[in-house]
Amino acid sequence: MTFNGFNDSDFKVFQTQGLDERMEEIINQIRPKLEALGNKYAEELTALTGEEMFFHVAKHARRTVNPPKDTWVAFAPNKRGYKMLPHFQIGLWETHVFLWFALIYEAPIKDAFGQIIRKNLNKIKKNIPNDFVWSDDHMKPDSFPHRKVKKDRLEEMATRLSTVKKAELLCGVRIDRDEAAAMTENDWYERIDETFKTLLPLYELKKKL
Repeated sequence: MTFNGFNDSDFKVFQTQGLDERMEEIINQIRPKLEALGNKYAEELTALTGEEMFFHVAKHARRTVNPPKDTWVAFAPNKRGYKMLPHFQIGLWETHVFLWFALIYEAPIKDAFGQIIRKNLNKIKKNIPNDFVWSDDHMKPDSFPHRKVKKDRLEEMATRLSTVKKAELLCGVRIDRDEAAAMTENDWYERIDETFKTLLPLYELKKKL
């Protein structure tokens, strides 16, 4: 299946009741689109980062009762997984699509990465566009806009990343459901390309570790 954008039916998948029933919808309705994006952007991000990137579509294999509330494809320079590394994500909740740079709680470099962020606060604050958003928990749909984030709030997030076991740091864009459903395939490619290029300096902070 080729990717031709997200539509209202994709978001309605998350209204399906029951784990098995919702997983069937995700597998049939959404996963082929994520795999198509995975194939395209593994190559794009390989060229952008200079590292061989691999894509990983969420399998939700650990779930036994509760159906997933979101799903995604992640990109990292490791065939075996992405959770332990700084990575990129494309995915969706019932309410929106997200495009992230992410460092989540499984990553062993969180402490050092938080210290690097604190050393680069001014540059990060200046270079991230105002319409981008931040999150400190990939398991929740909430985010807060960069334009409202003061330098001390960024420093607080970086400190938590270094000191709190479950702390996370995500930055990117949120595209609300109605806007997302109206976007064409080319609209998506332009938005994803622009977003990942903007997020590249955050990803490349790992080189300073």
